[in-house]
Amino acid sequence: MSTSPMSMFTIISQQVTIYLGLFILIIGFFGGLLNIIIFLSLQTFRQNSCAFYLTAMSFANIIHLTINLLSHIIITGYEINLTAKSIIYCKIQFFLVELFLLTSLTCMCLATLDQFLATCSNPFWHRWNNIKLARYVLIGTILFWLLHGIPTIIYFDIIVSPSNMNQYVCLITNTIFQQYITYGFVFILMGLLPLIIMVLFGSLAYYNVRNLAYRTVPLVRRELDKQLTKMVLVQVIYNIFVLTPFVIVALIAFNLPTIDQISAVRVLAIDIHNFYFASPFYIYICVSKRFRQQFIHVFCNIHFNLYKKTNINNNQIQPKPPNTSINHISK
Repeated sequence: MSTSPMSMFTIISQQVTIYLGLFILIIGFFGGLLNIIIFLSLQTFRQNSCAFYLTAMSFANIIHLTINLLSHIIITGYEINLTAKSIIYCKIQFFLVELFLLTSLTCMCLATLDQFLATCSNPFWHRWNNIKLARYVLIGTILFWLLHGIPTIIYFDIIVSPSNMNQYVCLITNTIFQQYITYGFVFILMGLLPLIIMVLFGSLAYYNVRNLAYRTVPLVRRELDKQLTKMVLVQVIYNIFVLTPFVIVALIAFNLPTIDQISAVRVLAIDIHNFYFASPFYIYICVSKRFRQQFIHVFCNIHFNLYKKTNINNNQIQPKPPNTSINHISK
């Protein structure tokens, strides 16, 4: 029996989602975890506001991959739609996906903005670059996106599938909100706006770093600014290639929802988009020699030695306490 084009596209989409999706999930989880360990282990990063945003982004990336990509693999790869079985899971799942996706993108934008401020020669702009302000900005960001996600909880519901009357799916039930999700959320918040901010301030930070040699800046601070700017700028360039395809395909799929080829391409675009959340650690390792040295230092000189010291202490033979009983003393 020959395979129809529709089922062929479906099979390809399922296989790509399962194997590529699991690969992205695994490398993304461990890469994000390594980022967090490195950024939190070194005082240089703990006191730096750009590194603070990158740490927060790593947390958001891990949670987003765990919630969104795992659900995508189960639904598309294995055709088990858990969101259609529970109204609570339907609403909460999309709410959390939106929250951590936007938090991650915002942290990336804030990191590029922060590097521009850190490398700026104007004292007025430079004073906005501090860790205390960064903490308040992150709290405000999370609160803002929490409020932004309230309509998602309201308007997502389990309904009969428009393409299959015998199937239930978790979809948006409000036409106006659907328009906002397509053009406001996907096109503006997921694509156009963050890319503009990243490219603009990443370019300005690069320009500032090139002029650092002509300014009186402490050597340690200069090298840190160069390192972080290089890491952030390369990630910005990478983000253009992994974020743009999904936005374009999502807009096309919204206007041509019944074409199977578009659906297959959309699945592939989602997998490519998920590389944004999985790649930061590997980008930093590849582009920054200093980050590679810090990685080795953290795991070989700090955590391995700490583990070895703890293990030695646990294996030491404790001296037997002297017998201070009344009978012993009397003797």
